[in-house]
Amino acid sequence: MKQGYIYILFNKPNGTLYIGVTSDLAQRIYQHKHKHIQGFTQKYGVDKLGYYEMFDTMESAITREKQLKARKRQAKIDLIESINPTWKDLYEDIL
Repeated sequence: MKQGYIYILFNKPNGTLYIGVTSDLAQRIYQHKHKHIQGFTQKYGVDKLGYYEMFDTMESAITREKQLKARKRQAKIDLIESINPTWKDLYEDIL
C-alpha cells in the first residue's frame, strides 16, 4: 500500500492555486518546478508549495483532494495561511 499526499501550489501569495495528489511529493513538486508537467501549472507558473498533507493510503489522499477542490477559494487560502502565513515555498522543507 502506497502512502499519499495532497498538495497546494501557488504562483504568488494569494495568486493562482492548484491542488494535486501524489505518492511522491518531492518528485512531483520537482516536476512542477522544472515544467515537466504540461498544462495548468506550467501555463500559469504555479510551482511553489504552499501546503501539503500526508495520508496512509492513496485512496485517503484522493478523497481529501476531492474535498479540498470542492471548497471555496477563501477556504483554500485560509488552509495555506493556517500553517504558512508568509506564503513561503515549502519545497526546500520537504527535501
